[in-house]
Amino acid sequence: MKEKNEGLVKDAYELILGDIQTILAVLYVLMIGLGMLFKYKIYAEFGINIFDYDDVFDFLIAPFQDISIIIAAFLATIIPIAIIRLDFYSQRWFPKMYTVLNFGWNKKNWYNKFRMLAFWGLLVWCIFETTSGYARHIKHSIDSKENIAITYVNNEMIKGKMIGKTKEVIFLLKGKEVKVIPLSFVKEMDVYHLK
Repeated sequence: MKEKNEGLVKDAYELILGDIQTILAVLYVLMIGLGMLFKYKIYAEFGINIFDYDDVFDFLIAPFQDISIIIAAFLATIIPIAIIRLDFYSQRWFPKMYTVLNFGWNKKNWYNKFRMLAFWGLLVWCIFETTSGYARHIKHSIDSKENIAITYVNNEMIKGKMIGKTKEVIFLLKGKEVKVIPLSFVKEMDVYHLK
């Protein structure tokens, strides 16, 4: 009997461990996707297609380079989930009021499919609105930065606002124009902010 109980505990433990690994893998893939979306939206604000410059590794670590992306992604997913939970809670505990607020649609046979579609649409909309808002915020913060100076290998200097960089290029905003500067052309990047 004792061996049977140990076998059940071991099976349950392995099942839970397998589920946790699957959940973590799915969450990591979702975070990579959200990180890519956030990064794309930020650079798109300046007319840059970041997919032309970044490699796969940059996207694998994208969501973890900025804690703000993780927080924004969390909020973009938790708000629709909270609305979904509130909907299910109100349907269960306040069915008469729920029916009135839904114009009696919850009695129709198509309502559950419509509701799930609406919830998925809300989730996608929240994610895209959050990424767009975050990208506008980043653009505004870059616009308000002071200029930096980059010295080329031939000692020519260019001043502008750094948008960001990859392993191979630096994106510099000079007035309204975006300069893509290969790192191999850069001799020095002045960390002192120039007015």
